[in-house]
Amino acid sequence: MKFIVGKKLDMTQVFREDGVVVPVTRVQAGPCTITQVKDGKENGVKAVQVGFGDQKTFRLNKAKQGHLKGLASLRVLRDFRVDDDLELKRGDSFGVKIFEAGEKVQVTGKAKGKGFQGVVKRHGFKGASASHGTKDQERMPGSIGATGPARVFKGVKMGGHMGDHRVTVKNLEIVEVKPEENELWIKGAVPGARGGFLLISTQDGKIEIEADEVPAETTDEADKTEEPEAASADADAMTDKEESADEKNEKSESKEIEAEASADADAMTDKEDEEKKDA
Repeated sequence: MKFIVGKKLDMTQVFREDGVVVPVTRVQAGPCTITQVKDGKENGVKAVQVGFGDQKTFRLNKAKQGHLKGLASLRVLRDFRVDDDLELKRGDSFGVKIFEAGEKVQVTGKAKGKGFQGVVKRHGFKGASASHGTKDQERMPGSIGATGPARVFKGVKMGGHMGDHRVTVKNLEIVEVKPEENELWIKGAVPGARGGFLLISTQDGKIEIEADEVPAETTDEADKTEEPEAASADADAMTDKEESADEKNEKSESKEIEAEASADADAMTDKEDEEKKDA
């Protein structure tokens, strides 16, 4: 499963090789950072939390600052449920390179809020005719049922708040991938207004984190520079060991000589005492 968080920019069009004009939506997707990997032991849900966007640190509360400790200040945090164990860890980052042109994705966003709307705009009602005695009733809902229950049944299509809800559109095609601009060009329209955040995912595929590659020349030079340093360090260690061994031998020899001298001195004093007693 592939997933990424992005921001809707605007719409444009692309000309295919056969001359067909394709309307596309420009989405700034990534770079994203893995902020948490949930293994499902705590709440039984396997998910990966992804962060996107820059945010000033002082705008984050203490809890979020602690949650993002060691990472950049991210503006948006979103969870993606996964079924398999992904080889992802906290701190990994990825971009639009994980997607390819021609892939089918589903895009989830927040629809535009339209406030309170009537039944014609909200539910597509036809409305009343504009003639034959109709007055100020062209966009009215009409009767909502019998008066027996004296209440409004649940689910009756009436005027009310419209938009500002979560919308998911599936089977959208990725027309172009632009790693330099961190953009995905997706065929057709996607939910939400400009600047709104989107969740883009596919059911197939795998996120591969690209490791920082070091050129072979630099590694060879590093090895060459490290070899004489390591050799000199080993030589210094050997000389230190030899010197310490020589010092130990000298100390032990001096102790033996002092012990023999003290023993001889004691023997001489004993003989002198015996001669004095005999005299």
